[in-house]
Amino acid sequence: MRPSDYDDGSGAPDADGVAGSRPGSGPDAAVVSPKLGVVGWLRFAWRQLTSMRTALLLLLLLAIAAVPGSLVPQRSSDPNGVVQYFADNPDLAAVLEWFQMFDVYTSVWFSSIYLLLFVSLIGCIVPRTRHHFEALRARPPKTPARLSRLSAYTERELGGSAAGADEAAEVAEAAVERAATELRKAGYRVERYDARGIPSVSAERGYLRETGNLVFHTALVGVLVAVAIGGGFGFAGQRVIVEGQSFVNTLAAYDSFNPGRFFDDGSLTPYRLTLDELDAVYETENTDALGQPIDFTAHVTIDGLDGATDRDVKVNEPLYEYGTDVYLLGNGYAPTITVRDPGGDVVFTDSVPFLPQDANLTSLGVVKVPDGLDEQIGLIGFFYPTQEQLATGAYTSTYPDLVFPVLTLNIYSGDLGIDDGTPRSVYQLDTSGMEQLTGGETGVDSIELMPGESADLPNGLGTVEFASASPDAGDFAESVPRFASFDVHHDPSQGWVLVFSLLIVGGLLLSLFVPRRRMWVKAVARPDGRVVLEYAGLARGDDPGLERAVEDFADRHAGAATGPVSEHSST
Repeated sequence: MRPSDYDDGSGAPDADGVAGSRPGSGPDAAVVSPKLGVVGWLRFAWRQLTSMRTALLLLLLLAIAAVPGSLVPQRSSDPNGVVQYFADNPDLAAVLEWFQMFDVYTSVWFSSIYLLLFVSLIGCIVPRTRHHFEALRARPPKTPARLSRLSAYTERELGGSAAGADEAAEVAEAAVERAATELRKAGYRVERYDARGIPSVSAERGYLRETGNLVFHTALVGVLVAVAIGGGFGFAGQRVIVEGQSFVNTLAAYDSFNPGRFFDDGSLTPYRLTLDELDAVYETENTDALGQPIDFTAHVTIDGLDGATDRDVKVNEPLYEYGTDVYLLGNGYAPTITVRDPGGDVVFTDSVPFLPQDANLTSLGVVKVPDGLDEQIGLIGFFYPTQEQLATGAYTSTYPDLVFPVLTLNIYSGDLGIDDGTPRSVYQLDTSGMEQLTGGETGVDSIELMPGESADLPNGLGTVEFASASPDAGDFAESVPRFASFDVHHDPSQGWVLVFSLLIVGGLLLSLFVPRRRMWVKAVARPDGRVVLEYAGLARGDDPGLERAVEDFADRHAGAATGPVSEHSST
């Protein structure tokens, strides 16, 4: 159906400047896109990156990328868990290490998503903010010539009739002026127009919707900035404390410490935290859940610049003091083990934390005695709060509380590997260069002790005692002290994150519940002296209440006694 000389503009002009006259042009010629070049491709990439769709996609990717941080132990919060993960899954751990799964939040791929999201949000916000301010200063749009074509439309006729055209024009002008006043009181921005002698008013409101949208995205950037900067000045440290022992908030006192990029150890506020008692409550009535933990409460005393106060720390109720949050992470038993030389002199005594291996707190611990005996010895022990022997002869714990506590020890002699200054984990014993003296294939039974009992070490090295903390020999309920694992966290960005989070919620509510509307009122004077008022509305986006709003305003403005001449709604 196209004419023979039709050209879509894709053909190159000839010498006379006529497009499409060269061969290969015309209706059947392929459209040739212009070459973008380096600058064009960069501009295209920037526009794609700073689009709202890309920002939402990156936000979703950031949420997905954070999932491995909760599935795999992280060095920043659980360094001992990482060590244990490598010991339990050496092959899988090597693969996860290559993908930086143990340092998710500082990994290259997570940081890349984080920075791209940051740039994308800023690229979205800046131009939209400029356009929003320009729209706020701009006049409402002119009244359309045919209001009946809009999505919400109705008419009202003013009662009575005017004596002539001049009087009808005055009535129309007064009606439009009254509409402008009422719209202004309703929160609309109002502008009067007069096209060919027909007065009208144009009004719009709902700019808070876009304001809320901008506040939402700006606050989201604020959260990202606060977390990034606050994390640089913060720190996270872990410390295991046995009942009756204390911890002082100094860098050397932490078992593990993960400072931020800008952390200064001089910023640590000095205070002392003492674990007075750890209460554990277990299920005893429901046989299907027997031994399941119900509650853990660490009763502590915190002594600082403001004096000493007694406080409680629970799993989901951290302690906030002196700018740090103290979280209760875990707990277990710390049997008090004393080693004496052949002469009876104490060469080692301490309450050693044993790490739980199952829900019934079967626990594993290591004791190293580098000095005081003829040779260095290491003890690998298992502690069973409620010991029971299986059919295979192995021991296990059937209940996590102290009902029948038993400690078993395997003794090793030789070089502990600590004389050369190489750091060693206190929870592991390298037995590759040591001789096993009890247990295993030695033919010598492992040492078994209950609270208050002692036994001789092999080869006349001395004695080992499982000291009881209970004054009554037959009362095991308090015979073994407990330990609690605390995470001390300092994050100076918490206040800012709270502020920005509230702004995010507020901006989101504004963007969801504030409708963006435009409304017009036009007064038309008919030749017979009648004045007809035309009302129309238009929404930006989905607004199911628009037609109702136009109807309600028409009823209020024209008066309840004025009946509709005609009503029309179109979608």
